[in-house]
Amino acid sequence: MRGPIFDAGSADRRHADDISHAGDISYGWRPGSRPDLASARIRARIAPCPELDCVRHLLPPASIAAAELRAAEIGTGADRVLVTQGAIADRNYARALARHYGLAVETLERLPRSVCPADDKTLIAGLASGTLPISTNHGLIWVIAPWHLSARLLIATLRRYPAMRSRLRIAAMEDIRSFVHREVQTAVACKAAFDLRAHRPEFCAGTSRSRRPLAWLAGGFAGAAAVLGIQTSTAVAMEVALALIFLGWSGLRVLAMLWSFTPHFPHARRGDDALPLYSIIVAVYREAQSVPGLVTALAQLDYPKECLDVKIVVEADDIETRLALDLMDLSAPFEIVIAPAAGPRTKPKALNAALPFVRGRYVAVFDAEDRPEPHQLRVALGAFEGSDPKLACVQARLTIDNTRDNWLTRLFTAEYAALFDVFLPGLSAWRMPLPLGGTSNHFRTETLRALGGWDPYNVTEDADLGIRLARAGYHTGLVQSSTYEEAPVRLGQWVGQRTRWFKGYLQTWAVHMRDPLRLWHELRPGGFIVFQLVIGGAVLAPLVHGVFAGILVWQIAAGMLFVGKTGVFDQVFAGLYFFTMAAGYLMSALLGLIGLSRRRLLSSAAFLLLLPLYWLLMSYAAWRAVFQLMRAPYRWEKTAHGLARTSRQSTATDLPNPS
Repeated sequence: MRGPIFDAGSADRRHADDISHAGDISYGWRPGSRPDLASARIRARIAPCPELDCVRHLLPPASIAAAELRAAEIGTGADRVLVTQGAIADRNYARALARHYGLAVETLERLPRSVCPADDKTLIAGLASGTLPISTNHGLIWVIAPWHLSARLLIATLRRYPAMRSRLRIAAMEDIRSFVHREVQTAVACKAAFDLRAHRPEFCAGTSRSRRPLAWLAGGFAGAAAVLGIQTSTAVAMEVALALIFLGWSGLRVLAMLWSFTPHFPHARRGDDALPLYSIIVAVYREAQSVPGLVTALAQLDYPKECLDVKIVVEADDIETRLALDLMDLSAPFEIVIAPAAGPRTKPKALNAALPFVRGRYVAVFDAEDRPEPHQLRVALGAFEGSDPKLACVQARLTIDNTRDNWLTRLFTAEYAALFDVFLPGLSAWRMPLPLGGTSNHFRTETLRALGGWDPYNVTEDADLGIRLARAGYHTGLVQSSTYEEAPVRLGQWVGQRTRWFKGYLQTWAVHMRDPLRLWHELRPGGFIVFQLVIGGAVLAPLVHGVFAGILVWQIAAGMLFVGKTGVFDQVFAGLYFFTMAAGYLMSALLGLIGLSRRRLLSSAAFLLLLPLYWLLMSYAAWRAVFQLMRAPYRWEKTAHGLARTSRQSTATDLPNPS
């Protein structure tokens, strides 16, 4: 992952050839638009970069010229270009800068926390700008790390106020980062695991109050079940209500399907000269096999590496994954963050651990197995800057990469196509509450922090955060950019993953239904109904399906569907069960067919005939989630990756059709 390394002792002509060739890959120039070095030098003279004066004697002129040109093109410091491309190490540049301007170097290795007067919050905030105050016998000293344009500003300050040299010290950014991470790890651990529960307990699934709505719901079902054998009218009311809820959930999918034909967020490509810093967080656990592909996919993003800030969060005891990352010898813009051991071991807690250190104006979340399309950050940025400030989140469209592995992955592909290419775009067009997809979410960093980040106790933190955004008055948009994911290839893994999803949806429903009247007011009537159908209905539908399927099989076995065998009453209810299930299958098949068509994957459409089996599996996972919620509400069933046998991405031409 390192860029080209330049040897100052080699021949200048050889370096010119090296940097010219590296321009296509490392500096982002494309074939056909590669500038020659002569014009680069001319442009560099027009806008010289004083931050490179300290290393001009260490690197060949061609390297300096290319770095200055690149810095002018993307609006950053030329020193950042050299460090990001691997031409010079961060520590080496910091020492060269300090030596050139007569400043002391601070390594921070043995510096105690007591000499830094800033509190933990200020210390973390200072990390974004690369500044650190320390107290000495001679007064307050500022430790500064060259970052972005800080080296250029520092040089301008020293030229104007040379007496400030005694108050300044230089440190490498990685040294300041190590100091801050070491000294604030307790505060970060508490914030990641307990901040939402402490300050916004009404939105946290980690309190006893969060399970009260589920207890009421379970008590109501138990009471209704007890009366079923005594009062026929109660049984009739309950069965009709369940059927109507199931049909309402199916009807919402039809309406979303009709609205999803409208294209959204058409954006022009933005130039590199004013791109903001963009952060990426990836939480990994036992993902040693996926790490190389993940790093490669992130490195291929069509966004200047100098404007990226990538946090890879690893559990402290995940030795295998940490070793895999160490072997890759990652440099800027990658940074490894260790997730704290406090609190539940969940993905949202790991994301929270990285959020305080995020420096970008926008932040994206990816999973270890994700392979986002290269243009995705630019598309998301265009959506944010071309829309109103209430657009707080952008969701990319997830699609399955290993579709051809088996029948299960083909049905999973159809399900994702129906969800991300048909259903969610329709809800987004209405600005209704959206359950996020868990990955390829792009946020305004300021808004995400204001909401308290993710709920570490919710095993579907994505769905919960989408509802919290809606309750706070924000909305989520979908963009025309895909992220390829690996679907489980084994039935046991699929059941475990689906159990976790259903359990998290139950947690989300229970948390937000603590105060139904407040929820009604914040989401408004339409949003409230959509919440009930999308969050509650997503679990209730497979639960009801299993019950209805069992009753229908029993009625068929008893001959209740045949005229003359039973009374009219039994015939009506047998027809109700049949119609409800048939409507569910039909809507699922229709949305799946449309989604597959938009993905140009109609070769998998025949597998939609297996939807009854797929629904029975979902019903099993839903009931399993109910029982697991009572026994282990915060258990995170890890989905293994790296088992796929096929891949669509290498020959991908299946961009979703917005029409």
